[in-house]
Amino acid sequence: MGIFGRKNTTTATAAAVNPELAALSGDYTIDASHTTIGFTARHAMVTNVKGSFLDFSGSLHLDGSDPSKSTASIDVKMESIDTGNADRDGHLKSADFFKTEEFPTMTFRSTEAEALCDDNYRITGDLSILGTTKPLTIDLEFNGAAQDPFGNERVGFEGKAEILRSEWGLTWNAALETGGVLVSDKIKLTFDISAIRNAG
Repeated sequence: MGIFGRKNTTTATAAAVNPELAALSGDYTIDASHTTIGFTARHAMVTNVKGSFLDFSGSLHLDGSDPSKSTASIDVKMESIDTGNADRDGHLKSADFFKTEEFPTMTFRSTEAEALCDDNYRITGDLSILGTTKPLTIDLEFNGAAQDPFGNERVGFEGKAEILRSEWGLTWNAALETGGVLVSDKIKLTFDISAIRNAG
């Protein structure tokens, strides 16, 4: 049993009597220096381009007595996009893609969570990009909890999801002479999250 639970009486009851789970209840702040929010896009039909966002903030509320009430919130600064290529990053920030001057922030707000099996969970929420909000489901693995050498109580999660960027208005593309397009519509998202329990 981990943090996020199914919305049913059996799970809630089990969580309430699980001391390890109940001990993790509380509010947490995502540690950006030990967290990665990444993405992968297919390029020219033959290879993958990977990138990440370097500036973001977020919080978790973990409820051990009723895990379905656990929540997550993330705000990402789109100017911080980094694919390892300055020209490509500039194009991604432009009006062809993220229009970062007009829409500087991408947000995620969870709406529900459920347990799958073992330490695997699924969290669903609203993802907002370019002023468009649509649901996003993220599959998560709970990596555990620990106290670091500085006295911080940490929890960790790994997550993955897939979206079609066109559903958020990201439709720019270029046709290839050999057929197909330059940038895939399907984007793979990855999350490697470390969060620190708030004091008090």
